[in-house]
Amino acid sequence: MESFSQQRFSDGLTALGLAPPRPFVQDNESASAPGVLRGLHYQLPPHPQGKLVRVVRGAALDVAVDIRRGSPSFGQWVSATLSADNRQQMWIPEGFAHGFVALDDDTRFLYKTTSYYAMACERAIRWDDPAIGIQWPAGLLPRLAPKDAVAPLLSEAELF
Repeated sequence: MESFSQQRFSDGLTALGLAPPRPFVQDNESASAPGVLRGLHYQLPPHPQGKLVRVVRGAALDVAVDIRRGSPSFGQWVSATLSADNRQQMWIPEGFAHGFVALDDDTRFLYKTTSYYAMACERAIRWDDPAIGIQWPAGLLPRLAPKDAVAPLLSEAELF
């Protein structure tokens, strides 16, 4: 399986009227049990990250939220179910917060980033912010990291 082609990725973005991102500089992998919810994460300038994400084992509901002040889609979200079976990927541009919830045992999530991890620039927004209104799976009892459990609301967050 060809998991990435720079030309196909650039052509797809161009077809959507989107500019190609900066080059990818880092790949990351996480493993999560069912119900583990990560996010909504982002990095502020000078180290904002665009992310190209996919699942290589299991399945996850993946979410991106526009956090660019002044954007016509500010605070709006999109989601997709990514799985090892459907082999779909999702592009999360710089200026978007990202999160996912694992749906299967040992869900393996891979992402390519356009900037290196920078702890000083890392931020999060609360996963269940009612102003955003993400529709997570029914009956979800999320398992959260401590930093995600205390993340601020969008209205209180430091944004782009």
